[in-house]
Amino acid sequence: MKNVTDRIRNPFGMRPDCPSFVPGYGDANADFHVVGDRPGVHGGTAAGVPFTGEAWSPAFLSALAEAGLIAGLAEGVAPDGVAREGDPTAIDPVRTDRTFLSYLHMCENEDPPDDEAYDDMERFFDAELRAIAAHVLLPVGARATQHVLETYTARARKTEIDMRALHGEELLGAGWLVVPISDPADWRDGDADRLVASLRELRSTDFRRESDLGRFVAGNDPYLVR
Repeated sequence: MKNVTDRIRNPFGMRPDCPSFVPGYGDANADFHVVGDRPGVHGGTAAGVPFTGEAWSPAFLSALAEAGLIAGLAEGVAPDGVAREGDPTAIDPVRTDRTFLSYLHMCENEDPPDDEAYDDMERFFDAELRAIAAHVLLPVGARATQHVLETYTARARKTEIDMRALHGEELLGAGWLVVPISDPADWRDGDADRLVASLRELRSTDFRRESDLGRFVAGNDPYLVR
């Protein structure tokens, strides 16, 4: 598979119309795409990296590392993903490998955005999601999970969701597998272990669901499709 880009921060140059924002971060050739709500809910404002800088960040990042979705934190970075010395944006604090982190709404807002604002930002999220084309979507929290289930699976719109029941469960989407994650701020004992076990089990399977059609085209290179 060809690399999309080697850029880690904002690999596709997203520029929403807002004073400040936290762009997508990680491996643009990802197998796993972790989708948060927005910086005001799911961190990122200090380091410019989604899911960092919050009290729950160490537990969340540790779970992703144990599951094999991230390689861990860079040297000199605190457990919450924020560099304590120098410019926190000068390094890439989270070492990702085949995983991408982003938001439904990347703008930093003092007040929670309304539905119209989320709708306006959806074009950036959808463009990035389709450019990365990860095999597994991991929406974090109720809003992100609701959006992913309604948009990228056959689930009926506005169906009530139970994040406790969906946490770590594997759902079939339209071209993606979906594994919802309950909001890490609300995790209870066992939630991290449940997520790690689920993701390890998933990674042990053929989650990419790719077929090699190279035999139908000229040359010896594989041609993988989903």
